[in-house]
Amino acid sequence: MTINDNDIIETLNASRETGFRMLLNKYQEPVYWHIRRLVVSHDDAQDATQETFVRMFRSLEQFRGDSSLRTWLYRIATNEALRLISKRRQETVSLDSLTTGVDIIASDNYVDYADKLAVKLQKAILTLPPKQQLAFNLRYYDELGFDEIAKIADSTATSIKASYHIAKEKIIKYMNSND
Repeated sequence: MTINDNDIIETLNASRETGFRMLLNKYQEPVYWHIRRLVVSHDDAQDATQETFVRMFRSLEQFRGDSSLRTWLYRIATNEALRLISKRRQETVSLDSLTTGVDIIASDNYVDYADKLAVKLQKAILTLPPKQQLAFNLRYYDELGFDEIAKIADSTATSIKASYHIAKEKIIKYMNSND
């Protein structure tokens, strides 16, 4: 039985802890994978996922229902992932040591290297600028509509469609290369 967001909101209003458990049961795994696709590292994704739910719990009273609960949660998760990426870049930026997402894939114990096509796809996605990565990941993996992605990314549906299609073309080109 799938719990819908309206049931979660009603339960949150009646009992914050029970409603929050329902929210975690429904969204913890999808949010983790959304963040993981952006930050790459399992440990970073776990940290950002935990921080996402902490931030959401602290700001539940700010949810006005202008968007769906999922959209609001993914926006918090996206902001948390981008904050973490920015923080990591600041920590590692030097002329001698620039770490890329591809480097993180190579050193992550949670990656299934037997699936060479999936690893190549992840490498292709990591070559994209952040806005294109976000648009592609949310559309391809999470199967969200362009309007919802636009709300998550604080953008327009037209801009997100363009980012997605450009990303898709770049990924196809990368996947067809002989790397």
